[in-house]
Amino acid sequence: MDKILHCLCCNDNIRLIAITAKEMVAKAQATHDLSRVATAALGRQLMMTAMLASKLKHETDCVTTVIAGNGVAGNMVCTGRYGALVKGYTPNPQIELELRNDGKLDVSGYVGNHGKLTVITDLSLKEPYVGTCNLISGEIAEDFAQYFMVSEQQPSLVYLGVNLMADTKSVNAGGGIWITALPDCPDSDIDNVVAKIPQISSLAKRLSTGDNLETVLKDIFSDLDFRITEEQQTQYLCDCNVDRLERALLSIGETELTQIIEDSGEAELTCQFCNKKYMFDKEDLIRLRREATSK
Repeated sequence: MDKILHCLCCNDNIRLIAITAKEMVAKAQATHDLSRVATAALGRQLMMTAMLASKLKHETDCVTTVIAGNGVAGNMVCTGRYGALVKGYTPNPQIELELRNDGKLDVSGYVGNHGKLTVITDLSLKEPYVGTCNLISGEIAEDFAQYFMVSEQQPSLVYLGVNLMADTKSVNAGGGIWITALPDCPDSDIDNVVAKIPQISSLAKRLSTGDNLETVLKDIFSDLDFRITEEQQTQYLCDCNVDRLERALLSIGETELTQIIEDSGEAELTCQFCNKKYMFDKEDLIRLRREATSK
């Protein structure tokens, strides 16, 4: 079962959010027929978006992350909602790249190491908060760490890993950790956590061998006054519906709706996040044009 754990360590001076997300990444892979490298890239972004969404307090809140790099991926978009429910897509899901010289998937080559990372947080206020930073590697975890430092002045350690079968693209595991020092945290506590980086970087590998998230975290941080404060379930779940797609059609305006009615008399819209198709016949379009005219 995919889950997110909220934790504290180092006498509550360090906050830690961790995720295990095999089912989430596998669902994204199956939905979009992702290549191996696209699975690793979108899987990492989905996990970070889910951890961000796990902090949302109200059902109408949401957070969207956009990675617009100069690689072959195109603009990758993920959205997280209250309850750590996430969805995402990449415009070029089936592109595959050669492995790097070290035998690892070339996520940076897929994403690109130049471009922008944008985080849009909508807390149902007048305007959403929009933060952005330059990509520094395209490895995604490093880019989010850079975002937290530059845009939110919040130094963070971020690890995101997706483990795939060597001979297929089946998902063995997905795991991530987001660590932040709280105000007035002593440098010694930060040093103690940084010393754990080699163990943190093995999270996805350990999850792929059957270890559960709690066991791995306790093994890594047990000597740092580690404790779990909250547990949440998380999953890949699209919330598209007819009403949302109707609003999209309304947004194009009366003139464009009239053109569609005269040209084909119907419209088919596909949700980018789950690939579900929605058909609108001539009567639907005429009704929507009436609504657009009355506004």
